[in-house]
Amino acid sequence: MDKFDERKVFDTIPEQFDRWRLKYTPELFAFLVSHCSLGNGTRCLEIGPGTGQATDFALDAGCDYTAIELGSNFTKVLRRKYGTRPNFKLINGDFERFPFPAQSFDFVYSAATIQWIDPTVAFSKCFDILRPGGHLAMFFLHGDYQTPNPALHADIQKVYDEHYHTEAPYKRRFPYLDAPKYGFESEERFSFPSSRRYTADEYVEYIHTHSDHIMLREDCKKAFYGGIRDAILRHGNKIAFRDEFVLYLCRKPARLSD
Repeated sequence: MDKFDERKVFDTIPEQFDRWRLKYTPELFAFLVSHCSLGNGTRCLEIGPGTGQATDFALDAGCDYTAIELGSNFTKVLRRKYGTRPNFKLINGDFERFPFPAQSFDFVYSAATIQWIDPTVAFSKCFDILRPGGHLAMFFLHGDYQTPNPALHADIQKVYDEHYHTEAPYKRRFPYLDAPKYGFESEERFSFPSSRRYTADEYVEYIHTHSDHIMLREDCKKAFYGGIRDAILRHGNKIAFRDEFVLYLCRKPARLSD
């Protein structure tokens, strides 16, 4: 039996992923459009769009948009959503292997995808396919539910301690700050605050879209998800988050040294 490609774990639940994974904050998108001068004719590449959690803003800005998506199920969802848009192009392929020509794009971005790629490949290839002066944007969600509800957080951690046994624990720590090592300049970190809340049933549906939770051992799922649900019900049937959308933005030098 072939080894399962863990990069495709989300592609096993396309409908749930599309329903429950968050759209990014409009303030982040507005900042990118303004700061990177995105508009008609901007050659744009999104790496691993999933089902389009961070896709609309680039299309709506008028970018000449290309996406490369590894998952075949995600690809079907994306084509259904955006296939009629004249500035939309989709490649069902592997970013690490696809032969993009050098200096093909003005703007390359990843919404919580680039961390699944080997950093040397990710940074080197992005640098190569960007034109001089082009931007690389990498962003993701940092969610905090401990601060708004510490007692509930403690109870949920007890459930994890007892019942969380996964086949693929999430251990990635992508070196976002390493971009200058690969020739990029002007790397900056930006933060965009937000918030959300779930009922017990909603939160169980949401966490089932996390990669490590999808791979929970079958013999643990009932006790784990039941324990999470019961903990939230005991605390008023709500769990609140203080979110931070983190953006790392860097630029390929407008003039390259010989």
